[in-house]
Amino acid sequence: MRILDSLEQFKQVYHAGRKWRRCVEAIENIGNIRPGVAHSVGDSLAYRLETRAVTDACFVGHRRYFEVHYYLQGTQEIEFAPKAWLRPAESYRDETDREYLEGAGEIVRVHAGQIVICDNAEAYRFISDGDVKKVILLVTTEEGYFHNK
Repeated sequence: MRILDSLEQFKQVYHAGRKWRRCVEAIENIGNIRPGVAHSVGDSLAYRLETRAVTDACFVGHRRYFEVHYYLQGTQEIEFAPKAWLRPAESYRDETDREYLEGAGEIVRVHAGQIVICDNAEAYRFISDGDVKKVILLVTTEEGYFHNK
C-alpha cells in the first residue's frame, strides 16, 4: 500500500501513463458526480464518490485493478497485509475481481487530502469510526486499454 500526502504529490509521482492521468481527470470531476454513482474514463478506469463509510469484515484483494482512494473529508483506518500472510475466506471471482481473506495486518490512519493506492500483492480492509468522503477509483493494471476489446 502506498500513501501519498496530496493530489499534487500524486501528480508528481504518477505523471507518466494514461491511466494515471485519467485518475487526476476523474478526481477533478468530483464536483459533477453524485455519491454512489459509478462513472468511467475510457476503458481503464471506473470511479465513484463515496460518502458512507463502512467497516469491512474481511480483507479484500484484487488482481486486475488497483484501488485508489482520495480522501476529501474525515479520517479512516486501513488494515493491510500481503496476501501470502492471509487465509482465504472466499475464493477469487473473475466477475468482480475480488477475493476475500482473513487474518491480521498493519493498521494505518489516513486523513483528508491523502491518496491511498492499494497494491495487488496486498489485501486490505477499511475500518470506519466516523463519516468519511472519498473518491474511489478502480484502475486497470494494464497500461491503458484491455487487450481483449
